[in-house]
Amino acid sequence: MEQLLEYFGVITGFLYLLLEIRQHKAMWIVGFMTSLVYVFVFFFSKIYADMGLNIYYVAISIYGFRKWTCAEKNISEEKVPDDTIFYRHITWSLFAGIASAILAIYALLYYILHNFTDSPIPMGDAFTTSVGIVATWMLARRIIEHWIFWVIVNFVSVYLYYLRGLYPTMFLYICYGILAIVGYYTWKKKGINTKQR
Repeated sequence: MEQLLEYFGVITGFLYLLLEIRQHKAMWIVGFMTSLVYVFVFFFSKIYADMGLNIYYVAISIYGFRKWTCAEKNISEEKVPDDTIFYRHITWSLFAGIASAILAIYALLYYILHNFTDSPIPMGDAFTTSVGIVATWMLARRIIEHWIFWVIVNFVSVYLYYLRGLYPTMFLYICYGILAIVGYYTWKKKGINTKQR
């Protein structure tokens, strides 16, 4: 059963990322399903922070869907092609806030995982989870640099999932890392920086 859930999560995970690259709001619905499945996959694998991260993803999928739906109403009034991707850049002050948030979340998660769970990888689990929380929030706000955060998270995750024997998920995250690079360049090439308009 656990392996079936993992394979289902891998398939929907690929679909989610392809929709994210195209900036299609259905990605939030697919992401909701993928995250819900991975709550159980990571629970059974004792990767507790990633399990918690996926609970967060379930909630932020609802937030992201609502945020993008409202933004589309505003965008639809303008004369732009349907496949246009809208994004904005991170500012230095926002980056400082994001870095502080990652450090605070990391410290809290590491403390909890190290002292109160049987997690075999508390440092890596806390790192990927803290960066993932912030990167998903950045995606909901259409900040293009979220792709860079995902490249880092995905390749660190590959190693963690290798250690836990989650080979299909490891393969998924190798693809996630590569597609995150593609996503960044796709948004940059086809997108419009909303701050320059």
